[in-house]
Parts: sequence; C-alpha cells; structure tokens
Amino acid sequence: MATKLTKTLSAFTLLSSAIVFAGNPEGYNIKITAKGLKEGDKCLLANYYGDKQYIKDSARANAKGEVIFKGTEKYAQGVYLFVPPNKNKYFDFIMDEGQNFSLETDTLDFVKNMKVKGSDENKFFYDYQNFMSSKQKQVEPLRAKYNSFKKGDDSLKFYQDKLTTIDKDVKDYKINFIKNNPKSFVSKLFRTMEEVEIPEAPILSNGRKDSTFAYHYYKTHFFDNFDFSDDRLLRTPIFGNKIKQYMEKLTPQTPDSINISCDYLVTKARANKEMFKYIVYWLTFTYEDSKIMGMDAVFYHMVDKYLPESDWVDSTHREKMKDRIRTIGPLLIGKKAPGINMPDSLGKNVSLYDIKSKYTVVIFWDHGCSHCKKEVPKLVEAYNTKLKAKGVQVLAVETEDKPEDWKKFIRDNKMNWLNVHQPDEYSRAVTKKIYDIYSTPVIYLLDENKTIKAKRIDSDQLDGLIDMLDKEKDKNKK
Repeated sequence: MATKLTKTLSAFTLLSSAIVFAGNPEGYNIKITAKGLKEGDKCLLANYYGDKQYIKDSARANAKGEVIFKGTEKYAQGVYLFVPPNKNKYFDFIMDEGQNFSLETDTLDFVKNMKVKGSDENKFFYDYQNFMSSKQKQVEPLRAKYNSFKKGDDSLKFYQDKLTTIDKDVKDYKINFIKNNPKSFVSKLFRTMEEVEIPEAPILSNGRKDSTFAYHYYKTHFFDNFDFSDDRLLRTPIFGNKIKQYMEKLTPQTPDSINISCDYLVTKARANKEMFKYIVYWLTFTYEDSKIMGMDAVFYHMVDKYLPESDWVDSTHREKMKDRIRTIGPLLIGKKAPGINMPDSLGKNVSLYDIKSKYTVVIFWDHGCSHCKKEVPKLVEAYNTKLKAKGVQVLAVETEDKPEDWKKFIRDNKMNWLNVHQPDEYSRAVTKKIYDIYSTPVIYLLDENKTIKAKRIDSDQLDGLIDMLDKEKDKNKK
C-alpha cells in the first residue's frame, strides 16, 4: 500500500481540533530497524489523513540502523508511514491499539524482508502484501502472453482461465482471513477495498437490457462495505481515493448533482464525529477552490447548510465564511445579475437592465491593469468579428478613476460598446463588493433576462459558450 509521499501541508484551519490523540500513560514505543540506514539519518513518522499525508514525528537512526519513535500519548490508529531520508522510497505499517512493537527490514525491499515483533496486525498486513507480491509475479507473464494474442485466438481462453484462477485465489485469501480474524483492522481494510459486484441488468419493457443499471447500482452500493463509524479508516490510503472517486467519477459534475452527493456523504459521516468533521471540511473547501465554473454553488450549499453545526470552527473563520456566502449567493449561475447604473464617457447614465440584447457581456476592467491590456483588445476583436453578430452587447465597467486615461484607452482600442465608470470612490467599492471583484479583468455573461449564464471566463470562451446556450434554447423549444 505504498504511494508517492505528497508534500505535507499546514494544519487544517477547520480541523485544528479534529486530529486528536487519546491520552494513555502507556504511550507508544515503536522501533524500526532498516538495513541500509546510516547513523544520524533522519527518518519521519507520518500518517494518512483523508487524501493527504502528515508528518507526526521524526527520529535519527543509531549505529545499528535502529530508529525509535517513543512518546507518552498514543497516536490515533490507522495506516502510518515510515519515511527514510530518500522520501521516494518508504513503507506503510499499521498503528495498532498496543503501539508497542518492532519492525525489521532492508531498504532494498521493505516488504519482502519485513520481520514483525509485538503486533499481530502488522504481521497480517505484511503477510498479505507478500502474498499479493507473489501473485503479481505470476500475473505479469500470463497477462503479457494474453495480450500477445489476437481476439478470437484459441489460446486466449487458456490464459484467461489462468488469470481468473489467480484472481479467485486473492478473493479466497481475503474471505478466509476475514472469517478467521473478524475483529482485525486488516479485515476491515479488506472489506473496505472490496469492489461492488453488479448483478445482471434487468430487461426493460422494450425487451432490451437497462443500459444505466450498472452505473446506478454501482453508485448506490459504493459504500456498502465502508464503515463510517470507524474513524481509523480516515487514516488509510483507501479513504481519500474512495471519496474522490464517488464525487468526481460517480457523480455528474453539475452543482445540483454534487450537492445531493455531498448531503449523502455527510449523512453517512454522522456515524462518527471525526468523520463528520473531515467530510464537511473536505467537501466545503474542495469546491471553494474548484477551477470549474459554477462550483461555488456547492461551497455556498455546504456553508449555508452545515456551518451552523460545525462547532469546531472558530468565530473569526465562521464570520469570514458567512460573509463569503453573502457575497457569492446573489452571483451564482442562474441568479439575476445585480443592477448597474453608471455614467458613460459623456456623463450619461447607463443602466444594465435597460440594455436590450440577446446576451450581455459585463467586463470589469482597469485601464492600468497589465492583464486587462491584453484581455480587452481580445474582447474587442471577438466582439467585432463574432459576438456582435450573435446579438451580444458589451458593458465595460472601469473599476478605477482616472477619467482621461480611461477615455484615451477606449479611443486607442476602439472600444465601440457601452463604457461606464463610477467617479465616486465609495460607489466603486460597493460595486466591487456586489460583483465580487478582487482582481481584474472579470467577465460575466448574461442572457436577455440578465440571468447569469457564465462568469470569470476569458474572452475567447464567449463564442463557444454562446453557441452552446443557443443550442440549448433550440433544444428546449423543440
């Protein structure tokens, strides 16, 4: 179960109270001996937590190649990592209940040479890994042979049968282990890793098999073998991957569908307080940081629904999150754009809601912004060559106040659309706050009703988005 060690991040803002250690006078005493370590080599003790790994302790090897991690309070149980100076080569082990054991191995092959004393869980863990290693060695030449034959070749069945037999051996190993060691954490890991077996699809009234059955069955039963009441699973490499797969692969990537999956996971996670904290945290900030347009609706949903019961969030962060959703709530895709009423370069007021056009592009820009100096001319070209003919009007809102420089930029770049600014500093600040403008340029695409259809996009995306929206309109009419 070794994976590439990711860079350790700073402590969770919201989970500062979530990673706790149960006080125990016995503490932990873990001795790891690895042939190949030199005296003074600094080694790390880390653990999985969700989809990342975190450093928990460090110690230096003595002249015998021994590294001893010792402390007065036990660690939370789960899968941990021993990381020698060469961080690309490390091994996992089980942090069991006793936390008083020794591991002896060789840096040439950690798993094959592992000897365990004082921990049944780690004996089970490494017996399984060595078993899997032996099976993998059997599989590789058989798969190579299988792939060398063409479809329909009689030899394919021979090699397929051999591969099927090995697969059955692995399944039987896990089944027998669970039967003989039902309370073992390794048994729980086996159950958690177990894939959903999909039954035959039912026959529909038209006589055909239901083509969507496999997907819906797999998604519905995806967590059947996952025990959300056991927070040890948080500290395994399985947990983060499973959550990501469910959210990214099994859930349609639209805010409404993602919100439903979020609620489903949170409901499951209520079985354990630490699970609940982590799931709420991960979902909230995964979608706050999403680069996919419109996913701020998921962030809004998570904060609006679950912040009231997230008692681990301190008052400062709580207020920041409340303020954030107050800002983005009116700007979610599908909402009506906030009104804009500003003077143009001749001092005549222009109102956003007085603009009669099939689409309105609102761009917030600053004539002194280096990015704007590149993006605005691109928008001018797109407007003149494609967008204007498709019923687009542009409302360009200058966010700073240097009227003469602003007007010169308009003339020089032939910005023949609606150009407005707000000479009053307070009003400019209000507009930036209302439209969530913390950098420029920012582009919003509105339909004829001034409903937000897209936002924070580049000018070269507008033409394709408008074509897509037009097709959706035609489809809905039909």
